[in-house]
Amino acid sequence: MLTVLESINLSTEFLKNKGVESPRINAELLLAKILNCKRLDLYLSFDRPLSDSETNQYREFIRRRSKFEPLQYIIGEVEFYGLDFKVNNTVLIPRPETEILVEKIIEENKEKPGIKILDIGTGSGIIAICLAKYLVDPRIIAIDLSEDTISVAKENAVLNSVENLIDFEIKDILKDEINDYGFDLIVSNPPYISSEEFPTLQQELRIYEPKVALTDESDGLSFYRTITSIGNKILNKNGKIYFEVAQNQANKVRMILESGDFFNINFQKDYLNIERVVSGELN
Repeated sequence: MLTVLESINLSTEFLKNKGVESPRINAELLLAKILNCKRLDLYLSFDRPLSDSETNQYREFIRRRSKFEPLQYIIGEVEFYGLDFKVNNTVLIPRPETEILVEKIIEENKEKPGIKILDIGTGSGIIAICLAKYLVDPRIIAIDLSEDTISVAKENAVLNSVENLIDFEIKDILKDEINDYGFDLIVSNPPYISSEEFPTLQQELRIYEPKVALTDESDGLSFYRTITSIGNKILNKNGKIYFEVAQNQANKVRMILESGDFFNINFQKDYLNIERVVSGELN
């Protein structure tokens, strides 16, 4: 019967040999999930023996991680912008870069009560839920094309006590009409990986995360064009669009916005000094 420390050490070595980055952190987080404790609490119980059922579950978690299944999918949850979210393989795993997008919107709109927001491609609901949590009485419509995805987003809205502020709808933005108007903001972190770039993605992304949330199967700009066109019709005058973009896409998205009658185009850089958020205001 292995102790907590022995299990962590063996798993760390195994994951390291498989080429998993940060193997010890992964080993600790997976065991903390099984023992229902915080990762740091493991240090208080290194001598505790694992039961047979805990050992078997841990081995299964480590096996899945060794095949590069994302840690967040195995654990089933992730923290984003100070809030907890459930995730599974029907939704994209939230990235720190998207916090830049959320932070910019909150900073620019925190003193505007009752603004009407459309979140396009909501996924797990992280953007809509954070805006509902930190803005003043917003009215939010969040759309995605998958019933499974919308189900996860609704669960996360309940988890964070904002379900009454968000209407979730199943829509394909490339095909379905938006039968609503008078929006103050549109926000989207759309699929922006080009079909050419997709095969070069890391294995964890390419194999496990939903392809439909990653690539437009084209040049990576399809959704920006469509959303800009829609925004021109459904935004109020001086309404704004906020996009997350890939590296080296900012200027291309700026040109798309400008061609769609948007002005006052702004860029926001992420932690790696990459222009990650593009926003524009409707003339």
